[in-house]
Amino acid sequence: MEEMVGRWWHQTITRVTRQDHPGAAVQLQDMQKTIGIFFRAAGGPTALRFTPASMQAVGGQRHWLQKLAGSGQRADTAQLEPDVLALPATLAVFATAQLNRDLYLWLAMLSACFVHQGDWINDNLMASQTALAQFPGFATRYQALLLAHLAQRPDPAHLHGVAAQAEAAVQAALMGQGHAQYACLPQDVAAVWLWLSTSAMATTNRPASHKAAEAHQQPAELKDTQRRRTQAISHEQSRNAMVLPFRAEALMSWSEMVHVNRSTDDDEDDNALNAANDMDKLSVAPDGQTLASRVKFDLDLPSSSADDTPVGPGITLPEWDYRSAILQPDHCLVQVMQAQHCAPFMPSAALRQTAKRLRRRLETLRDAPRAVHGQDSGDDVDLDAWVRFHADQLDAATPCSDTPPIYTRRARLDRSLATLLLADLSLSTDAYATAQARVIDVIRDALFVFGEALHAAGDPFAIWGFSSVRRQHVRMQHLKTFDETWSDASRARVGAVKPGYYTRMGAAIRHASLQLAHRPERKRLLMLLTDGKPNDLDVYEGRYGLEDTRQAVREAHAAGLIPFCVTIDEKAHDYLPMLFGQNGYAMVHKPQDLVRQLTQAWATLSRR
Repeated sequence: MEEMVGRWWHQTITRVTRQDHPGAAVQLQDMQKTIGIFFRAAGGPTALRFTPASMQAVGGQRHWLQKLAGSGQRADTAQLEPDVLALPATLAVFATAQLNRDLYLWLAMLSACFVHQGDWINDNLMASQTALAQFPGFATRYQALLLAHLAQRPDPAHLHGVAAQAEAAVQAALMGQGHAQYACLPQDVAAVWLWLSTSAMATTNRPASHKAAEAHQQPAELKDTQRRRTQAISHEQSRNAMVLPFRAEALMSWSEMVHVNRSTDDDEDDNALNAANDMDKLSVAPDGQTLASRVKFDLDLPSSSADDTPVGPGITLPEWDYRSAILQPDHCLVQVMQAQHCAPFMPSAALRQTAKRLRRRLETLRDAPRAVHGQDSGDDVDLDAWVRFHADQLDAATPCSDTPPIYTRRARLDRSLATLLLADLSLSTDAYATAQARVIDVIRDALFVFGEALHAAGDPFAIWGFSSVRRQHVRMQHLKTFDETWSDASRARVGAVKPGYYTRMGAAIRHASLQLAHRPERKRLLMLLTDGKPNDLDVYEGRYGLEDTRQAVREAHAAGLIPFCVTIDEKAHDYLPMLFGQNGYAMVHKPQDLVRQLTQAWATLSRR
């Protein structure tokens, strides 16, 4: 009864003291794609990722009801860090949804122009001026945001002492009345929704051995998506090693003999997440142990008798290190692997029917006439060529032509196309995509249908799989090369694929690019089939892996290849535009549609 009344009281008093507008709330997940476009258009770094913000301490005047409820002390304001832009998961600050949407866009532009110099007010003032100079068309929306926010802020005349000076400095900066002469922090005033806050990791007073060990430590996976500030502190152990403590309460008592379930140190604490949300900063102190003393499990390689057969000695490939902006030569060792015993692949009747249908479709596409652009006569106007022609005519030095090449016509042409399909065979593909099939099963079916369809099209193609265990063992699974025909042996190797290890995507793309670079065809497609981000056991995690993969894709473009990615990752929109560009990937929402989407992407790319 007491818990029910307490819960009712908490919900009631919290609802009464709310100052936001739930009816006009806008969700970050609905705005994330638009925010990313604005952020990149303003010149923001492509590797920076977006995440929901955590609650931070704020100041300002509180109503007596807020004091009674204990609310108004924290707010999930926007925070900018070197690799993360944390935005509120929900914005209901203003009374209209349009203003809340505009606030998301403004924070994206502001963060792209923000330069941290240590003065919170002046840093935001300079970033605001830069953002408005880059996007003058947003000035009207910003003025509406500014007026609505100033109407919410407390009157400095009703405040006293330091709080009044801080609020006056913030409002003067918001209204553009020059640089602030009074320095304050975000927790000194009420939440400034139009501004960003920053934080820096404190790395002082830490032993050098700990810093070196932490450089190779992988971040632990959080159970929620909030970004929290951390602060490293030094913790001195003052105990005397020569004194043995005596604790009388540690003696066995009658309670130890009662057979009830008791928690242990290994049990999960259900209140840990709530405790973390109540903290402004999570303090991290060295515990006196190094990483070498910890137990770490790894995916060990199988024995040579149980593993696939290595083909050749392997080759070394470079890898991009974004931290030093250099391409490290001979950094990765790539080993070609081939399954030892491959049973004949027996596809299901439904899969054979799908392959037959797509094979007929690609046979039709092979013989169909294609549009030839830039012709002096034809069936239709080529809009791109027409725009280029009229742009050239503005230059007086360009001679005028009576037969401008601004038409398209359809004709049967000899195809000159080579395709390499690269499939991700990492351990993540062992998860179930549907109730009946794993991701690896869906990929296996897609590879089989893709091989059947391209064999019917008559164009040269190759199929490879890849996985990795650190940089010294990048495994390229041989399924079919350009020199081989699509036969029962190739189908058997496709049927024998199995999941394992990690995803060092950059090395796999470079290995595939080397094979395509030697092909004589005019058009060369490099298609990547994956289910997640690049990752590995060492530093190849997070931004490092993304930057290396993006550099490998750039190298493929420079070599004249056409990289394209097909993914079934639901969060692919967060990182694939950075790697392959806005038009360089296709996202499959239903795993069972992977076969159709893969062949559709190939058909579209082959006709461009």
